[in-house]
Amino acid sequence: MIGRLTGRRAWLGVAVVIVAALPWLLDTSYWRGILVLCAMNVLLALSLNLVIGYTGQLNLGQSAFFGIGAYVSTILIKSYGWNFWLAAVAAVGAAGLLGLALAAFAVRLRGHYLAIASLGFAVITYQVLVNWENVTQGVRGIYGIMPPFSHPAALFYLVAGIAVLVYVLIDNLVRSPVGDSLRAIREDEVSAASLGINRALWKAFAFGVGAAIAGLAGCFYPGFVGTLVPDAFNIVESFTMMAMVIVGGMGTMIGPVLGAIVLTFLPELLRGFGELRLMIYGIALTLVVLFMPGGMVQAWMALRARLR
Repeated sequence: MIGRLTGRRAWLGVAVVIVAALPWLLDTSYWRGILVLCAMNVLLALSLNLVIGYTGQLNLGQSAFFGIGAYVSTILIKSYGWNFWLAAVAAVGAAGLLGLALAAFAVRLRGHYLAIASLGFAVITYQVLVNWENVTQGVRGIYGIMPPFSHPAALFYLVAGIAVLVYVLIDNLVRSPVGDSLRAIREDEVSAASLGINRALWKAFAFGVGAAIAGLAGCFYPGFVGTLVPDAFNIVESFTMMAMVIVGGMGTMIGPVLGAIVLTFLPELLRGFGELRLMIYGIALTLVVLFMPGGMVQAWMALRARLR
């Protein structure tokens, strides 16, 4: 046990060193911007993995919480003059509370029923962002949004540092008795209930924490792009987040991180193929799902077992 703990700390230290070096290895403003986007995607993948990978709840509404975090923080800053950090705290709280509100209905559902309910929540949230023009400006969008740090490298260090912190917190959470309860619900809710596990409580907990983390990622998005429009938070974003989790490996910690990195950089690396890049991207995702159903992590573990 001590050896495994020391090994995890060593790998975490290596990861921190790599993260610190990335803005200097990719020193153009374009690639530094991609690094910021990648760090936000890591946060989103971690948030969804807690709900899908560890609790087994098929949530297709994660893009809604991403958008709620972005809009609440931006409106508080632009319309009411709030400090960025105070606005971010309020946005995270709003996303978490709405996650709990969704959980109040979701705890009674499972499987495809939950997927449809969460999908409906995402559609409703998108329509609110489009039609509540007095507050959100609708499809016209909100412009002139400034990030907390104007330099891309500084913004990357901020978002990546928060992503590393969130990773460590969730890693400790899933290794605790709380994680055991979540995995028991994922495997068999009836058996979990027979062991005295409160299914509704822990499902709501996972939804609330996952929504709050997605809202946190949303706080950095408007300043990163400089504008805020509802189309950035449509249902396609939820499927993209799910693809990151599945490609990396559901129910693992490192899997969603790898999935977020691969699916952030792969479209950029394929830009040289022009119109064919989307087809290549789609074929690559299909092959991963067909031949690596457990994601990249399971494929690596199988390869390592064969080599041994």
